[in-house]
Amino acid sequence: MAKTDYYEVLGVTKSADEKEIKKAYRKVAMKYHPDRNPDDAEAEKKFKEAAEAYGVLSDPDKKARYDRYGHAGVDGQSGGYGGGSMNMEDIFTHFGDIFGDSGSPFSSFFGGGGGGRASTGERGSNLRIKVSLTLEEVANGVTKKIKLKKQSKCGTCSGTGAKSSSDVVSCSTCGGGGYVRQIRSTFMGQMQTTAPCPNCSGTGQTIKASCPTCKGDGRTMSEDTIEIEVPTGVEDGMQLSMRGKGNAGKRGGPHGDLIIHVEVKKHEALKRDGQNLIYDLYLNFADAALGTSQEVPTLGGKVKIKVPAGTQSGKIFRLKGKGLPSVQSYGKGDMLIHVNIWTPKKLSSEEKALLEKMRDMPNFTPEPGNSDKGLFEKMKEYFS
Repeated sequence: MAKTDYYEVLGVTKSADEKEIKKAYRKVAMKYHPDRNPDDAEAEKKFKEAAEAYGVLSDPDKKARYDRYGHAGVDGQSGGYGGGSMNMEDIFTHFGDIFGDSGSPFSSFFGGGGGGRASTGERGSNLRIKVSLTLEEVANGVTKKIKLKKQSKCGTCSGTGAKSSSDVVSCSTCGGGGYVRQIRSTFMGQMQTTAPCPNCSGTGQTIKASCPTCKGDGRTMSEDTIEIEVPTGVEDGMQLSMRGKGNAGKRGGPHGDLIIHVEVKKHEALKRDGQNLIYDLYLNFADAALGTSQEVPTLGGKVKIKVPAGTQSGKIFRLKGKGLPSVQSYGKGDMLIHVNIWTPKKLSSEEKALLEKMRDMPNFTPEPGNSDKGLFEKMKEYFS
């Protein structure tokens, strides 16, 4: 089933800025919030769908990929938030700033000490790596195995940071809720807001005795091997993300993401232009005038093309479907072979004599006709 357009889900236009997108998400999420719609599967679906849309449109990189490629640009490893796979805890963890903002209408929906769900710990930081790809790997897709040094959940305390389970107790300041009420005076009078508890940093728990291995942090350094499935058609400079593959969170908090910066190596013979590949074919004057067959490189191996007699410099031959696919989509670009007539820079006396003899022959006088298009017209025709 085709996914609904993210802008339609939130009821905003493509020109909406960050504040408008956040405001729209609050409105939709409030309407379909599970506390307002208990045991309503359709409302829960729309609530998750809104979170998925906000997860993409609130991130400048993901939003740019979505605007360019649609859902194909952000699904799977491209950084999308799969609404079907997200549970409520995922949503509250990733977008807790939406639900826990001071004065937010959502604050009354949550239990605990002041209107917010107690976090299980501080979210881990994102990791950033660079992956270099060949054009062949871009064309076919590839799985890369990368070794990473990162913060992982402590094996001794299972990420709690405590020496034993009995050493984890409810915070005395917030009563285990993770949030405290604050009353402040404004020109409109006194206003009550909620904020993360300063004593437990919003976790709702404190530790009496720390884990001897991680010293209460809940994390230790480790080396991990990650498999990265790079989709076909990625471009140089594009960023992919793997959710939850970054550093572990402090004291049991969720993992950060792994951000992958794509770097595409230069090909020795081919140049890329979007989904098309370009190859410069150099011919000597005799081959162009008499016609010939030439082997040209493609990403699938060499192919032979026929060059008809009288081929002009600037002629472009098209090999349909020999280009690159778009990101996670159907169809391929073409390979465009640009003909260049090679003019020798050094001539022997015999060669000079032959050319002098031909210089004034009738068929060597340029007489371009209407069918002989200039470079601008040719490029416009092939790239339109």
